[in-house]
Amino acid sequence: MGLVLGAVAIDLVVGDPRRLPHPVVGMGRVITFLEARLNRGAALARRLTGALTTLLVVGGVFGLATLALWLLAAIHPWLGLVAELWLLSTTLAIKGLAEAGRAVAAPLARGDLDAARAALAMIVGRDTEHLDEAEITRGAVETVAENSVDGITSPLFYALIGGAPLALAYKAVNTLDSMVGYKNARFADFGFASAKLDDLANWLPARLTAVCLWAAGALVNVFTPARLAVAGAFTHTRAEAPRHPSPNAGWPEAIVAWLLQVRLGGCNTYQGVASLRATLGPGRVALKAAHIETTILLVQLAWGLFLAMMLALGAAGGAL
Repeated sequence: MGLVLGAVAIDLVVGDPRRLPHPVVGMGRVITFLEARLNRGAALARRLTGALTTLLVVGGVFGLATLALWLLAAIHPWLGLVAELWLLSTTLAIKGLAEAGRAVAAPLARGDLDAARAALAMIVGRDTEHLDEAEITRGAVETVAENSVDGITSPLFYALIGGAPLALAYKAVNTLDSMVGYKNARFADFGFASAKLDDLANWLPARLTAVCLWAAGALVNVFTPARLAVAGAFTHTRAEAPRHPSPNAGWPEAIVAWLLQVRLGGCNTYQGVASLRATLGPGRVALKAAHIETTILLVQLAWGLFLAMMLALGAAGGAL
C-alpha cells in the first residue's frame, strides 16, 4: 500500500516526463511488431494469432516486470523499491489527465476556439476542425470522464492487488485494446481477444468509479457553491450506461452527464465519416467550458475516494 501511495505522489508531482522512457512506448512497439507479422489469413486464424499476441504481450510484461524487480531487489532492496515506485507511477495518469483537460478548457474559456480545437485533437480521435464551444466541451468532458478509469482507477485497482507487475499487465491490456481493439476490417478478428480482455479488466473498476464520481458530486455540493444534480444521478446512470458502445466507458460518462445535467454522446466525425452513438444525460444545461474544470474536479475527488475505499477494504481483509 505504501508503494502505491508513493507512486501516486510521484505522479501528482512530476506526471510523465517526456525525457524518461515509458513502459507503454515499449509495449506499443512490441504490439506493432507482432501485429504486422501475425495479423493475416482467414478470420479464425486472425482470432487465434490475436489471442496469442494478447497472451504474449500481457504475460510477457507481467513476467519481465516480476523478474526485473526480483533481480534489482537482489542487488539491493532499495533498488527494487525505487524501481517499483517508478514503474507504478508510469501506470497512472492523474496529473496528465487533468493537464490535458485544462489544455482544452483554458483557450476555450477565453474564446480561442482554434487553440481549443487543436488541444482537443491531441486527446481524441474525432475530427475537431469545425467544432463549436459545446462540442469541444463535450469531447473534453467525455475524454476526462472515460479516462478516469483506464488512466487512474483501474491501474490503482491492480496495483493494490498485485503491485507493479499486475498494474503493468493491466496497462498492456489497455494498450492492446487502444491499438488493435477496433471493430473494422483490419482488427475485428485480430483484436477480438484484446478487446474482450480489456472489457473484463475494466468491468469492476468502471462501476466502482461511477459510484465514487457520484459521491464526489455530493462532496462538491457540500464544499463548493456548485449545485450538482446528485439525487437520482446513479439510478439514471444504471439505466443509460449500457447504451454506450463500450460496456465500461458508459458508466463514468453517464454519471458525469447526470451530475452536470448536460448531454454527452451523439454524433462524432472520424476522417469525415459520421458516427452516431446514443446520448447520455438529460441535456437540461448547455455545455460550456466551465464543465471541463468541474469534470476534472469530480475525477480528482473520485480517484481519492476510490483509493481510500480500496485501502479500507484491504485493511478490513487483513484484519479478518
